[in-house]
Amino acid sequence: MNIKEKSIAQLEAVSADIRAEILRVVSKNGGHLSSTLGATDVIVAMHKVFDSKKDPFIFDVSHQAYAHKLLTGRWEAFDTLRQFNGLCGYTKPSESEDDFFVAGHSSTSISLGVGAAKAIALKGEENTRIPVVMIGDGSMTAGMVYEALNELGERKYPMIIILNDNEMSIAKPIGAVSRMLSSAMASPFYQRFKKTTESFVENFGDGAKYIAKRMEESLRLITPGLLFEEMGIDYIGPVDGHNIAQLVDIFQTAKTMQRPVIIHTQTLKGKGYELAEGHEEKWHGVGPFDLDNGSSAKKSSAKSATQIYTESLLHLAKENEKIVGATAAMPSGTGLSPLIEMYPERFWDVAIAEQHAVTSMAAMAKEGFKPFCTIYSTFLQRGYDQVIHDTCLMDLPVVFALDRAGIVGEDGETHQGVFDISFLRAIPNMTLFAPRDEKSFHQAMAFAATYASPCSLRYPRGSFTPTDLPESVPFELGKSQLLVANNSDILFIGYGNGVGRAYETAQLLEEKVSILDLRFVKPLDGEMLRQMAQKHKKWFVFSDSAKMGGVGSALLEFLAQEHILDVCVESFEYEDAFITHGNTKLVEESLELLPAQLAQKVIL
Repeated sequence: MNIKEKSIAQLEAVSADIRAEILRVVSKNGGHLSSTLGATDVIVAMHKVFDSKKDPFIFDVSHQAYAHKLLTGRWEAFDTLRQFNGLCGYTKPSESEDDFFVAGHSSTSISLGVGAAKAIALKGEENTRIPVVMIGDGSMTAGMVYEALNELGERKYPMIIILNDNEMSIAKPIGAVSRMLSSAMASPFYQRFKKTTESFVENFGDGAKYIAKRMEESLRLITPGLLFEEMGIDYIGPVDGHNIAQLVDIFQTAKTMQRPVIIHTQTLKGKGYELAEGHEEKWHGVGPFDLDNGSSAKKSSAKSATQIYTESLLHLAKENEKIVGATAAMPSGTGLSPLIEMYPERFWDVAIAEQHAVTSMAAMAKEGFKPFCTIYSTFLQRGYDQVIHDTCLMDLPVVFALDRAGIVGEDGETHQGVFDISFLRAIPNMTLFAPRDEKSFHQAMAFAATYASPCSLRYPRGSFTPTDLPESVPFELGKSQLLVANNSDILFIGYGNGVGRAYETAQLLEEKVSILDLRFVKPLDGEMLRQMAQKHKKWFVFSDSAKMGGVGSALLEFLAQEHILDVCVESFEYEDAFITHGNTKLVEESLELLPAQLAQKVIL
């Protein structure tokens, strides 16, 4: 959609049409709603002033970029948003040349912008191209943002940073006077005056510089821009993020400044859909819902793994006051909200700061507490150095509870929780284990609560694979549980949620096979595995994890170390490729991992 020649009134109509289309599709498919509705006017103004085909448009996290997709040739395909083989819910360069970078994790955008600005400078394209970054106020809590701002303020590359403030101001502006001054600071006249004044005072010594600086600071102290200005980055705002005329004027001014500029826009989450306006978490990411009344489709009655985790941790925290915990900006998603509410002095949401979450919990472990660091599998990747250096190196008893382990569905490549076994298994002092169902989850949590070294347990999004599994026994370090014993040459080895899939696959076979719940992938149950190697020569591995470095790799390493050469191992873990988005069952079918497909592989 070409909006370069449209009037402000026409742009406002485009925004309204985009919001209507977002509401129609998200109410049908699910997706990120309130953030993308709130960002629509800003994105329309961005496309009016800048050119996404040459100016790198960089959206932090990018879940707010639906309007960008609709403005860049994807209107007809928008019905397929987040569907298998459809449009991704995040920016994706393979989907469109207008998407500069893959995004899904937060707080990377300004670093990307600095890198793009450096490249533009090296190619001598500063006069024709400029990076345009949109970042939300929540993403500003991550340290990586300030690492990037620190360099940007020093090197002064031309760059536009749009701070989309939709929840809280960085600092509260003071009424009409602040709005007036912010508007004045955004005007071309003010920017020209500032530049002329800077040049003028250069000729009149330190006294004049000092007076000019104090005068400017006295103005900026009643706006939230002092921090950025002190870092060497010009600040404009706060401005109304729903006033397209004002946004267009400010963007045009900033475009001509030829230096780094932060434009602080204030927007309303859920703008244009009254039921969602201003609400924080409920309307952030939604499933399909009724557009008229906002009601969601009836959810499965099966208890989710996250609910089981919450119940178990509440019980343990009640029994042991040394149990503490943290999550990184996902209190509801990880089930930690009830604990934060009940024990606010012992459980914390530390914002988008996984590194800080890990290291702060390591210090609490050093002081004699028992921390549960509760993070999505995909987000623990962001705190990997802290797991190694600040936790495992000193053998501190932090529990890493990894939610969303395995395929997570519509969020796709950036969110699939498939790598945690591979990257944690290599770390000395780390113990890895996983429950298979509700009862074993409570038992795993009881084990974790008393374990004296770093450990990690993983569990899936939603409920465990619904299978009537044999009774679980308490967890013991490095001990597996043999669930089914048969004289077959075939052994199914399941880990975590893979146990249920192994059991379902076994039920489709005429031949009766043995089934082992591995429980621990580090340390392995050597005694049990040696016994199994004597009885069963064909091992099949079931685990919701990457094959490379995963459960199958651990078993092959064990067999090699034991010089057991007559056992064939086939792993049904994920191949060495990023996994696409879409309905989980459809994704698994495409990977040939449904029980009926696996049964055929076993037969062959």
